[in-house]
Amino acid sequence: MTYLLALDQGTSSSRSIVFDAGGRLVAQAQQELPQIYPQPGWVEHDPQAIWRTQLATAREALAKAGLQAHAIRAVGITNQRETTLLWNRASGQPLHHAIVWQDRRAEPTCARLREQGLADLVQSRTGLLIDAYFSGTKLRWLLDHVPGARAQAERGELAFGTVDSWLVWQLTRGRVHATDVSNASRTMLFNVHSNQWDQELLRLLDIPAALMPRVLPSSAAFGELDASLLGHAIPIGGVAGDQQSALFGQACFSEGMAKNTYGTGCFMLMHTGSRFQTSRNGLLTTSAAQPGPQPEYAIEGSVFVGGAVVQWLRDGLHAIQASSEVQALAQSVPDSGGVMMVPAFTGLGAPYWKPEARGTITGLTRGTTVAHIARAALESIAYQSAALLQAMSRDAVAAGAAPVSELRVDGGACVNDLLMQFQADLLGIPVVRPAVVETTALGAAYLAGLACGVWRGTDELSALWRAERRFLPTLDAARAQELMAQWEHAVRQATLS
Repeated sequence: MTYLLALDQGTSSSRSIVFDAGGRLVAQAQQELPQIYPQPGWVEHDPQAIWRTQLATAREALAKAGLQAHAIRAVGITNQRETTLLWNRASGQPLHHAIVWQDRRAEPTCARLREQGLADLVQSRTGLLIDAYFSGTKLRWLLDHVPGARAQAERGELAFGTVDSWLVWQLTRGRVHATDVSNASRTMLFNVHSNQWDQELLRLLDIPAALMPRVLPSSAAFGELDASLLGHAIPIGGVAGDQQSALFGQACFSEGMAKNTYGTGCFMLMHTGSRFQTSRNGLLTTSAAQPGPQPEYAIEGSVFVGGAVVQWLRDGLHAIQASSEVQALAQSVPDSGGVMMVPAFTGLGAPYWKPEARGTITGLTRGTTVAHIARAALESIAYQSAALLQAMSRDAVAAGAAPVSELRVDGGACVNDLLMQFQADLLGIPVVRPAVVETTALGAAYLAGLACGVWRGTDELSALWRAERRFLPTLDAARAQELMAQWEHAVRQATLS
């Protein structure tokens, strides 16, 4: 039997999953990753905790599978994106906690870049909007605020990396400093046309080029996991940021194929093939996971509050005791009774980009019950995702391509049948849940397997993909349009100053 090990380093936990050559999950292990909040708007992780938990879960997953390291053909890595680390090349010691993707401390730098009129330049080179979300301004903050960091960086003594680079460095005992195109494309420093670090953007942010990792395709020879760690040297063959890895794990290899990940937030990506397209509908352009040197792209949109609205029902409203209870409560009423919830707890993301928006519940009557509110909360996830897909379809049509014809789904909330059916009803297209919902880790395993010859190409991977259930739209198209119009009205109310 052939096995692959996927390391899935996320924001709240580190996981490791063993897959077989049929793409089936064999064993997995997970450890929580502590969050650090030094002050409002700041979020950090301990780099050593990232490494410690990831290595521990790799060992545990192998033990659960009953495998020795020599049975693993290759390792793939997928990771929380944009989180920024800086470490000493000689000692391997981090200079500061990792600055997490959610962190907003670099906003003053972003504001200055916008004031300088650089938004169009940044978007044309990187596909991104200028925002503190991305790694470049986080790195600039570290260089400016960690004592001695800039001088050390200019002497070539330091290494920058996102979480994937940090793990590759640790796994190879400091022999390899590398990243892949999908992670590099989230730094705001990477030219996604040439697949190289953009020297002008580095100069504009005053970042020494010596800090930057080598950039490889997502499926490539990244080095070998040191034999001392698991008992045997294993090739590292795949690296991709979590959302691009999920797109790959969903076998969305062709232009127009799309997936939505329902997690704490929701992340929707549509593959655009070799075509770089700047969105005119509030979305980002990003590099897709690339099995080879040819650039491939995706349009991406993110919903800030997806499954987190269910956590709010549990922890804030105390409407349920456990998240698993929400479907039964929502199904106890035939509909939301006219109640509409906009869960803009931290503003609204794509396609609205309204950071000032705040959560609202509208349409309340004396007949409203907690079940109606629970149903409206669940439906808000589908409404936000529908707005994203409509924006993507408008971008596709504007580029002369066909709109999205089906949506592949994954993430924790995709197991909720009520939500998935309502999503299909709003979209008017099939919503397809795969047999293996761990698509983020599966994508990393696929990329690693391609690099070491387990599979010859993406056609073989497409053949492995299996649907567990297809949710077909049952709602009249005119009624779906009416509901989306009510949603947009509620969004306007949530964004009134």
